[in-house]
This record gives sequence, structure tokens and C-alpha cells, in this order.
Amino acid sequence: MSKSLMGDKRFWPMFWTQFFGAFNDNVFKNALVILITFKSYTLLGLGADQMVALCGGIFILPFFLFSASAGQIADKYPKHILIFWIKVWEIIVMLIGGAGFIYGNITLLMFSLFLMGLQSTFFGPVKYSILPELVADEELVQGNSLFSMGTFVSILLGTILGGVLIGMESGGAQAVCIAVIIFACIGTLFSKKVQKLVPNDPKIKVNFLIFKPTWDIIKIAKEREGVWNSILGISWFWFLGAALLSIFPIYVKDVIHGPKSLVTVFLALFSIGVAIGSMLCERFSRDRLELGLVPFGSIGMSLFILDLFFVGDFSQFGDFFSISDFLTHTKGVRATFDIFMLSVFAGFFIVPLYTFIQQRSNASKRSRIIAGNNILNALFMVVSSLFLTLLYGMKYSVPQLFLIFGLLNLIVTTYIYFVIPEFLLRFLCMLLSRTLYRLKVFGHEHIPDEEPCVLTCNHVSFVDWFLIASGVKRPIRFVMHYTFFNIPFIKFIFKGAKVIPIASSKENPEILKSAMDEISNALSNGDMVCIFPEGKITGDGELNPFKPGIEKIIERNPVKVIPMTIHGLWGSFFSRKFGRAMSNPLVIPKTIWSKIDLKIHDPIAPEQVSAQDLENFTRDKL
Repeated sequence: MSKSLMGDKRFWPMFWTQFFGAFNDNVFKNALVILITFKSYTLLGLGADQMVALCGGIFILPFFLFSASAGQIADKYPKHILIFWIKVWEIIVMLIGGAGFIYGNITLLMFSLFLMGLQSTFFGPVKYSILPELVADEELVQGNSLFSMGTFVSILLGTILGGVLIGMESGGAQAVCIAVIIFACIGTLFSKKVQKLVPNDPKIKVNFLIFKPTWDIIKIAKEREGVWNSILGISWFWFLGAALLSIFPIYVKDVIHGPKSLVTVFLALFSIGVAIGSMLCERFSRDRLELGLVPFGSIGMSLFILDLFFVGDFSQFGDFFSISDFLTHTKGVRATFDIFMLSVFAGFFIVPLYTFIQQRSNASKRSRIIAGNNILNALFMVVSSLFLTLLYGMKYSVPQLFLIFGLLNLIVTTYIYFVIPEFLLRFLCMLLSRTLYRLKVFGHEHIPDEEPCVLTCNHVSFVDWFLIASGVKRPIRFVMHYTFFNIPFIKFIFKGAKVIPIASSKENPEILKSAMDEISNALSNGDMVCIFPEGKITGDGELNPFKPGIEKIIERNPVKVIPMTIHGLWGSFFSRKFGRAMSNPLVIPKTIWSKIDLKIHDPIAPEQVSAQDLENFTRDKL
């Protein structure tokens, strides 16, 4: 586990800058919503309920109108300078909003809310695109986990404080005014400490129009399929989250028949759960982007949302007059646990997706891609609100809504995994390396961060490649025998992993030529390729002779070769120790949770590579 970033001067100024920004937004927004609700403010003939709904729309509107410009600006200018002036902007907005609270001027308050949304629109692309520039690649998961945790904790605390201050019997409006100005100033002071950075694309010409730049931003976000589908996954998260947060008050009032304070408990559980899930995500990721957590998160979310449907209604139990009454009831505990756990799994779902976007995006366009993500997020939240309104109009009960959204989450996320099989592959690798086996990797430092290279390894079982993929931090292009592609599910997994099918010259010279061409292309593109030079799985536990193919690969693409050895798999269910592999299930209990070592050895220069020497080296290390 790497050292915590919270004490690192590269990270903590930005963390606290964004923390106090999100905190202050929610102090202001919740105080405004409560003020409108209890003072029954109206504007342009709209009632209090409509005004509360309008608040959400006013805050989100700038994301549609100005995210494209915000993304361009974030790529053009140094981010540390932008952050400071955006925070100064926040102070000005809070001064205007504070005056609105003191004088009870609803027009001024709504205008301030719009300016807050505008300020957040320009801050968003900077906040997420700056992280890969502040921390190392292996620290990126931890950075995103802390950002996500901080955001949801700040939302929770800000919401609570906004309600407490505006609810004061006297001087509530003045207290809100003073608080939001002070917190804006604190955030601005932290922003002055953000590390100095150079612009990503200073030559870009910023287009301040609305529609064409927005469409251009979307096209940039779609350039890399995996990044675009991850953006859709994040947008789906906000679609689902916006719906659930809107349902909770109705759930408490009409289904549970509980006190209003129970809504606050559920909202607090949701925020705390996502924060905890985000931090656990960093722990499970082991300093790397672990895409396997995305299916894990989505499955957990679906199960606990669906269980809220099976909990059913509480009408037969009468009214719950206090939170303690509710939490001492079996169904109450179950519903509370469901809400908490679905939010924990939401943390597992969201952090790897943000990290994936940051890592796989072109650095010079990263801010614009984040801006495109913000546009889609806002759109999905609006569609979520409209969809929920439609379902209410169709007289669906709240438990039925949980059923609908739980099933929708299963369908949508399953579609995502078919579109991006890499997520499913990583999930399978994670299950194998952390449940069936205990994988320990030695020699991580020998794997280069970016340059192309060829990995070699002894071939003991049918799951060698799964464990190697799980243990090595970079994506790998594996070379496997073409007959595996005849197995339907394996074929789907292999295609998702971009496995290269190969055959011997005797079996199929055309497949062999195609494989060598594909290996060459992969190395030319900077990829890492892994081959098993034996050409087959061992039948007696001993190393088979190495084929000369490795020499042909290096002759065509002179790159480093990194030999590896895998230990502990001989005798497992997937090896041939007891005859045909995977034919003796009695072996499983004996080998489950067994220790597997993957040892990554010193790189070999291309001019020193020979099949015989590599075989001798590997044999000595076993």
C-alpha cells in the first residue's frame, strides 16, 4: 500500500480546495431550499414546491450551456491559476447570495444559485483533469478515492450545516451569509497552495458559442470507445443516484410512515456509504486501476436496490414516530442496511470509471473530455427526473420503483460489460486471484510504465494468463493458441482482452503470419505483449523446450524481454497433474486459497535474446 496522499503537498491543497467548494455549495443550496419551503416564497407565479424543483434546474443549466467553453479553457490555461480565480469567483457569488439571504430577496438568491452552477461548471473539468498531473499513475486510484470520499462527506456536512443555520430561531439568514463567505475564503486560501502546472494545449482557440463547441466536445469524448463508454457508465450512475435521492423522501413519508428526520438519516447513509466504498476501492485496487471492481459494484448496487423492493411496505406496522422506533424493527434495519450497502457498492462502481477516463484520455484533451462527461451527467440527471415523474404519473408504488431501477441497473451495466469486455475480464481476474488463490507479485519495478516490451512465462495451467493479467499493472496483449477461440464464452473474453490467436506453421501458416503481424503492430503501438514460449501447457510439471518464435518477434521489433516465472499452480484444478485439466473437481478444495507467486525478473536487452538462453534462465528460476 502506498503512502497516503493526504499529507502530500502535491495533493492536499487540491483536496481541501474541492472539499470546501462542494461543502459550501451544499450549505447554500440546502439553506435556500428550506427557506423557500418554509417561507413559501414564490417567483413568476410558481409555488414553493415548483420553486424547489426549479432550484435543481437552475443549478444544472450552466453545465449544458457552458461546459464546452469550460473544458477548452481548462486545457488552454495553467490549472493552478484557473483554480484560484474560480475560487475568487466563488467569494463574489457568496457575497451576492449572502445579501439575498439577509434581505430575503428570492430573485437575488436564484441568480446567485445560477452563478454557483456556472462556477461549478468551470471548476469541474479542472478538478478531475488536474489529478493525473499532480500524482503518479500508481497513485491515481488513491487520489480519486480520496476525492470521491471528500466530495460525498462534504455534501453531507454542508447539507446538514445549511439546514441547521437557516433553522435557527433568530439570525439564521445572517448566519448562512457569514458561513458561506467564510468557507469560500478558506477554499480560496487552499487554492493558492495548488502546485504550479503548465497548460496542456495553449494553442487551442476557445469557442464561446454554445451548441457547436458542445457537439465538438462530445466528439472528442467519443474518440476512444472505452473512455466514451466509461462516461456513459458514470452518467448512468448519476441517473440512478438522482432518482434514488428523489425517492427517499417519498419512501419515508408514504411507505415507512416515519419522521422527516429519517430522510436525513438515509441521505447521510448514502453519502457515508459512497465515501466508504470509495476508500475501500483504493484498498482493493492495490495501487492500480482495478476495472474488476466496476462489475462488482454494479452487481452489489442492483442486489440491494432489488432487496428494497422485497422489503415491501410498512403499512401493517403503523406509524414510526422516531428513528429509534424504525431502527429497532427488523424491516427497518434491513431497509437501512440496503441503502447503506447500495451506496458502498456505488463507491466501487464510480472510482475506477473516473480513473479509467483520466488514464486513457489524451492528456492534451483531458479537460474537454471531463467537460463532455459533465454535460452527459447533467443530461442524464434531467432525464432521470423526467422518467421518475412519468413513473409517478403511471401510479407505480415506491417499492415497484425500486424494482424498476434495480432491474434497469442490471440491464444497463450488463450492456456496458458486453460493450467493454475488459471490465468483465478484470472482474474474472480479480475473483480468481483474490478468492480462489492468494496471488503475490514480486518485481513490479521491472515493468516499464509505457514502453513496449515482451513478457515471457512458463506455462503451468489454463489460468496462467488470468493471474498474470491480474498481477501486472499495465494492460497486456496475450498470445494464445487459436483453438481457444472456438469456445463461445472464452472467445468473447479473449476478444475483449484483445488476445492474439496463434498456430504453428504446420497447423495453419496463415494464422501464424497474422499473429506475427498483430504482435508487431501491438509492439509498434507501445503495447506490452505476453507469450508462453513453450507453446503448450506442461504435462509433467517440468519446463518444455522454448520455441524460436521469441527470436523472430524480437528480430522484427527489437524491444526488451521481461522473463517471468509463476509458482504454485502445478497440481491445481486447472493444471494437468491429474490428467486432463479441469476434469477432477475433488482437487478444488485442496488447492483453494493456495499461495501463488508471480516473479518478474530483470529485463533482457533485445540483442541478448535467444530462445535457448531464455529457457535456461527460466529453468534456473523455477
